[in-house]
Amino acid sequence: MENSRTKNSLINICTGFFGQFFQLLISFTNRVIFVHCLSQAYLGIDGLFTNVLSMLSLAELGIGSAISYALYAPLAKKDNAKVSALMHMYAKAYRIIGIIVGIIGLACIPFLKYIISDPGNIHENITLIYLLFLFNTVISYFYSYKCTLITADQKNYIISIINYAVTFSQTIVQIIILLVTKNFILYLVTKSIGTFLTNYLISWKANKMYPVLQEKNAPELSAHDKHDLFKNIKALMISKVGDVLVNGTDNIIISATKGLGIVSTGIASNYTLLINILYSILNQFLTGITASIGNLNASEKSETKKEFFNVFNLLNYLLFSWCAISFIFLSTDLVRLVFGNKYVLTIPIIIIMAVNFYTVGMRLAVWTYKSTLGLFDYGKYLVLLTGIINIILSIILGQKFGLFGIFLATFISRLCTNIWYDPYAVLKYGLNMSFIEYVKKYMSFVVLSVLQVALMGLIFTMNDSFVFKFICCVLIPNITNFIVFRNTPEFKYLLNKFIHLFNRIRERLIVVRQS
Repeated sequence: MENSRTKNSLINICTGFFGQFFQLLISFTNRVIFVHCLSQAYLGIDGLFTNVLSMLSLAELGIGSAISYALYAPLAKKDNAKVSALMHMYAKAYRIIGIIVGIIGLACIPFLKYIISDPGNIHENITLIYLLFLFNTVISYFYSYKCTLITADQKNYIISIINYAVTFSQTIVQIIILLVTKNFILYLVTKSIGTFLTNYLISWKANKMYPVLQEKNAPELSAHDKHDLFKNIKALMISKVGDVLVNGTDNIIISATKGLGIVSTGIASNYTLLINILYSILNQFLTGITASIGNLNASEKSETKKEFFNVFNLLNYLLFSWCAISFIFLSTDLVRLVFGNKYVLTIPIIIIMAVNFYTVGMRLAVWTYKSTLGLFDYGKYLVLLTGIINIILSIILGQKFGLFGIFLATFISRLCTNIWYDPYAVLKYGLNMSFIEYVKKYMSFVVLSVLQVALMGLIFTMNDSFVFKFICCVLIPNITNFIVFRNTPEFKYLLNKFIHLFNRIRERLIVVRQS
């Protein structure tokens, strides 16, 4: 079982990491061409409608996460009857949700003029643009529920390969459209076709892999299973509302804030793009082992769960602190080089964006264990409080400090609530571990990161060339972390796994070369 989890994790990680890197590279090229062919306002409208439709995703109510958790045990035990019952319920729920999202989305159209305080120089019909974004969201509900089964079965690499192939083709076509026509509507239509094709191909592949999906008379879930499932859905529904209020409202508030507007949304979006690229790569890397953790939590002893939590937590720190520090020192140079001086933000805004990125990343280990252990009920109302605090502070601080105030509000709202409570709940109710020890370790991570930033900031006063800063960002954090953590059991475990992975890849390359 351990070898199977390791193998699936390695395949998921390798496929996800390298594929995501390639996909993001071409997507970044697409963004560069987008900026030079269209105005800042188009970037802003893209980010705004993405946030608006993330609000509509509340209709999903966390069903996906609840079903995913419910699938871990029957997949591990090969209980096809229960898998069939869960997926039958899931399919029916998602069809209803897709219709609800479409109706609510259409009902939002009259309010678009109040959300967009200044549309800038967008020439196309705003309603048509919004409808294309809405189509992308709605169509996913009729197909993408099957992704959950593939992911829960530790075969996320299949979804990744399909997604990368379609996205690559779609992006090439979009780049051609921008260069030849500069038509934003055609650009969005291409995206809609790509979204439909991705979901259709994943659905087709899932049907071939899991014949239970096509059974007409699926068994009913037991009353006990239904009770547990709906209890988790209820908890996740509240968490989902809070999550969207925290993560899905910034662009809406920026667009509606007097003195900022849709153009400011576009300016901030290039830094957000870099953040999203970093997060997507790291998240894809870490998501590759999420299903394996779910399998581990469904079948292994308590001590094994605790040991791997510490490993996962250290891995989160090593990756996210390194990327956050690099973002602080390199992002402005990249934005200036690629997009121009008019898209550059001030250093306080960049730092608070990096802090938000780091705090979200450091919650991944906690959230992964919370979801795979089924601890959805803990902290459900606190997440809602986080969202309410975020909106109130964003409006107040946004008026006073602009973009910096809106991003600062996000950090403060998390600091007051789920940064500390989620680890507390997972450690106390899921792993029976010391929360105080976790806090000490977390604070040591923070102090070490701050010292690294201070050291590098001092060094860069003497030489601030991009190449020199890039080399320092690669070397200094990683060397420092190696010195500090090299003798810990968690670091030794990660190092052994890395060496094992390297040897596996080398062996495969030798076989390919010989053949």
